[in-house]
Amino acid sequence: MTRRFIPYRRDLKRPSQSLRRDPSPAERKLWYEFLRTLPVKFTRQKPLGHYIADFYCASELLVIEVDGDSHYSDRAQEYDERRTVQLQAEGVKVVRFTNAEVMQDFEGVCGTILRIIAKP
Repeated sequence: MTRRFIPYRRDLKRPSQSLRRDPSPAERKLWYEFLRTLPVKFTRQKPLGHYIADFYCASELLVIEVDGDSHYSDRAQEYDERRTVQLQAEGVKVVRFTNAEVMQDFEGVCGTILRIIAKP
């Protein structure tokens, strides 16, 4: 796939920088123990459209979200669904994992990501 710039709201730049400085334990683990060493480049806390993606790979048009407890309320799930629909409209694939999946089944999460990246 080719790289494509997805416009974003400039006011999201500072919050994304703050999120990069203070990742959740699951985000930290996924980044430092896996994503940053892959041959395809991922960025952390990337502003895309009206949202900030936990991890984004421009070459694959892939967003990886790591969801904690705050994502399980009805309101949060509606927000996540809107966000996913809007990102998919930009041609971006969104994959979600829970904090528990990352922490308790790390190899499974990494394997899933590798399979997604390997698909033509």
